[in-house]
Amino acid sequence: MLLVCLSSMLVLHGYTHHMFGTEPDGAAVAGGPDGAVPRKVVDGGPVIDARPADVRTVRPAARTIALTFDDGPDPVWTPKVLDLLKAQKVKATFFVVGTEVAAHPEIARRIVAEGHQIGVHTFTHANLSTAAGWRRSLELRQSQLILAGATGMSTPLLRPPYSSEANALTNADWTSIEAARQAGYLTVLSTQDSKDWRRPGTTKVIANSMPRGTAGQVLLMHDAGGDRSETVAALAKLIPTLKARGFKFATVSDSVGLPQPVHKASLVERGRGLAAIWALRISDGVLTLLTWFLYAAGALSVLRAITTVVAARRHARQRDWTWGDPVTEPVSVIVPAYNESAGIEAAIRSLVASDHPIEVIVVDDGSTDGTAEIVEAMRIPGVRVIRQRNAGKPVALNTGLQAAHFDLIVMVDGDTVFEPDAVRMLIQPFADPSVGAVSGNAKVGNRRGLLGRWQHIEYVVGFNLDRRLFDLAECMPTVPGAVGGFRRTALDRIGGLSDVTLAEDTDLTMALCRDGWRVVYEERAVAWTEAPASLGALWRQRYRWCYGTLQAMWKHRGALVQRGQAGKLGRRGLSYLLMFQVLLPLLAPVVDVFALYGLLFLDPLRVGLVWLGFLALQFAMGRYAFHLDGERAGPLWTLPLQQFVYRQLMYLVVIQSVFTALAGSRLRWQRMERYGSLRSPASNSTLLS
Repeated sequence: MLLVCLSSMLVLHGYTHHMFGTEPDGAAVAGGPDGAVPRKVVDGGPVIDARPADVRTVRPAARTIALTFDDGPDPVWTPKVLDLLKAQKVKATFFVVGTEVAAHPEIARRIVAEGHQIGVHTFTHANLSTAAGWRRSLELRQSQLILAGATGMSTPLLRPPYSSEANALTNADWTSIEAARQAGYLTVLSTQDSKDWRRPGTTKVIANSMPRGTAGQVLLMHDAGGDRSETVAALAKLIPTLKARGFKFATVSDSVGLPQPVHKASLVERGRGLAAIWALRISDGVLTLLTWFLYAAGALSVLRAITTVVAARRHARQRDWTWGDPVTEPVSVIVPAYNESAGIEAAIRSLVASDHPIEVIVVDDGSTDGTAEIVEAMRIPGVRVIRQRNAGKPVALNTGLQAAHFDLIVMVDGDTVFEPDAVRMLIQPFADPSVGAVSGNAKVGNRRGLLGRWQHIEYVVGFNLDRRLFDLAECMPTVPGAVGGFRRTALDRIGGLSDVTLAEDTDLTMALCRDGWRVVYEERAVAWTEAPASLGALWRQRYRWCYGTLQAMWKHRGALVQRGQAGKLGRRGLSYLLMFQVLLPLLAPVVDVFALYGLLFLDPLRVGLVWLGFLALQFAMGRYAFHLDGERAGPLWTLPLQQFVYRQLMYLVVIQSVFTALAGSRLRWQRMERYGSLRSPASNSTLLS
């Protein structure tokens, strides 16, 4: 609903600010056939009543000048024109543009209050002779509404933009004049053009405005549309000169002897007009706000790209870093399993193929698909199965932790396949006694199809680059459940895993950081995980992840004011997550909506170049991340397509998660369907019985 409202505001702003004519009224326009224009109109006066049965025209009285001003009100020049007219005690007629009245209603009210006549010059200065019927109707209706809201008045006087004299009317012009008459309007053309829109100089404007003979004139001038200093200067000399020659000045209706056409608008019309004015003002404010949001989103994106690439490069230079003497002590590997029959065998075989001494503890969390039976049937020494009633993943991990024999713990999901050296690589940082947990490098194993490739890109670019940054900044917020190592004493100190959030891995990692432990990233500890194979499954998984991360961030918000390792997590890690995993995705729909706005109402080429620039930035990040991770860059060709489906899905997940959290709803565990698409690597095993 917010996107619909936002789009509506942008469409309104785009229509009112970018669908108007830019040529001045007196500029030459393309001609056309004029056979349908009645002869009495061509040879008649400038005020036209296009009644279907009896067309009538009227001319100003002799020695009468009807001063008319188009395109206003303008905040600079209209008040100067009004001041001059007031000093000369002259009344004029102002044909106003609806959008300008909405922007400067106080000037429109002054025009009416000082006794001048007001007329309609359409809503957006549209060419009525070429506009479609729906737009022609909209231009006239909205102009009246805006006028009623701003001044409380309604007028039947209309001057079509780009009109001139009656003898210049074409068939298309006449059709629009007839349509306007059906809507209740009298059309007011001109008999003399000052050509002030050309800015030929004050002397030339005066010469163009001087009547030839004593015939009455409807003089066209402008109080908006650019610098009107020549118009004001010309008026200051023209009015006294014509008065001295016996001419008088009057409004259009007074000059032709019509009854006062302007009347008060009804209360309903005034209310609707005020609502329209406020809608326009809100749309202007929305665009201003969106512009700042776009600047913020762009700055955050560029900042993230620069920061992560610089950090990744520095992290890569430390690849030869040694934490101390090699860690050779055995490891307990805990595998929580709930209905993992599709992939549990491959996962166990990959673990037993490890080149490091391990024990494997499979905790069957009330599976109903025979997961425990599959593991038991494998009859592999050193692999134990513990059965429990379904209680959730955190409880299963705690059960495995209690049964573990060794001080180093590796936790792995039941759908994950380890490389033979993954366990050994994962535990090497524990040579440093300050390290409490180690994040491994999870990779997408099922990469076929667009969805698989997109997730592969996300894992390599997002997870890999971010984790390198977190490692350097000592603020790692998550050790993934797919591949993580832990020091048992660290887990015991914080009381094991908690089930109060849906992201138990993030909650656990943050708790370790707050307890003073350092959490690091070891990119050489590679594990292959099965990613969701459908959009629905992906949505459920990411919804749980995002919602659980928000829960963990809120739970550990106290880290923001703590010192030491906890303070690093709070002020660095949580701030980063808030900016780039919450706020930036929330701004993403704004970027997309504004891009459509730009394509419709602005310069499509410029919008396209900006989009290509951000795409190039993402491609450069991806190319570098793939290089660091030893991956082929082929999947990156799907990045352009990713912008139209995958990215929208991801930010909608964040939006739904944020609104779910704000609503105080409790999200249930979302389990991903397993397909068993991964296979274990062939290698020798080293097991402890």
